Amino acid sequence: MTNAMLDKKRPFKGHKAKHFLFETDEDGRVATITLNRPERKNPLTFESYEELGDLFRSLHKASDVRTVVLTGAGDNFSSGGDVFEIIEPLTRMAMPELLSFTRMTGDLVRQIRACPQPVIAAVDGICAGAGAILAMSADYRVATPEAKTAFLFTRVGLAGADMGACGILPRIIGQGRAAELLFTGRSLSAAEGHAWGFYNALHERPVMLAEAQRFARNLADGPWFAHAMTKKMLDQEWSMGIEELIESEAQAQAICMATGDFRRAFEAFAAKSKPVFEGN
Repeated sequence: MTNAMLDKKRPFKGHKAKHFLFETDEDGRVATITLNRPERKNPLTFESYEELGDLFRSLHKASDVRTVVLTGAGDNFSSGGDVFEIIEPLTRMAMPELLSFTRMTGDLVRQIRACPQPVIAAVDGICAGAGAILAMSADYRVATPEAKTAFLFTRVGLAGADMGACGILPRIIGQGRAAELLFTGRSLSAAEGHAWGFYNALHERPVMLAEAQRFARNLADGPWFAHAMTKKMLDQEWSMGIEELIESEAQAQAICMATGDFRRAFEAFAAKSKPVFEGN
C-alpha cells in the first residue's frame, strides 16, 4: 500500500488533520507524526485520540512506512488530556460513557504497540499525563534536557493505572521506580529519565528531532521485516514462560531465515558490500 492509498482511505496529511501532522520523508520510509496544538502544549482531545488510533491502525497496511517518529510542535511534547475538552466533560458522564472513553484511550496504546513499525518518541518540554503515556508506548525514546515527564493521574484524583501504565512502565524502569512516579505524579527530569532508562538518549533542542529521525532512518534502511518481528516478540513474550518464549523465538527466527533479506545479507557479507534489504 502506498502513502497515496493510505491518504485516500485515512486523510491524515497535515492540512487535513485537526490536531496533528502526518508527513513522510522523500521515499516514504520514515513517517513523522507531530501533535500540532503548540499554543496549548499539544493536548489530546476526544477527536485526536480517535484520529491517532485510526492512523496507527492504518499503518498495519502501510508497508512503505517502515518507522514512525512521534513528536510535538513547539517546545513541548504533550500536556495530556485537555482540561476543558476532556476532563470537564468526563466529570458529567455516567459509568458506561466513562468506560467507553477509557477503552478508547487504551486502544490508542494498543495500536501503537501493535503496529509493525518501530515507533520513536521525540520529547521536548512538557510530557505529562496521556502525553507521558504516548512516550511510554513508543519502542524508543529520545528527549531534550528540557523534557519534564509526569504520570500525574493521582494529581486529579485518579489511579496511576491508566492506559496500561501499571503494566508497561515497570517493564521500562522497574517496579519501584514506576510505583514512585505513579503514586506521586511527580515530574521526572530528562537526566533522571535517561539514568533510569526511560529515555534512550538526550539531545540538545535544536537537533533532537533530527537525531530521532536519523535513528528512525537507520532502522528503516535495515531489515525492516525482521524489525517488525522483533517488535512483535518483545510484546508477546511479556506473558510467556521461559520454555514458551524460547520456542516462540525459534519459530520467529526460522521465519526470518526464510526471507530473501537473510540471503541478501549473507551474499553482501561474502562480497564485502552493504546489503540492501527489501523486506521479503
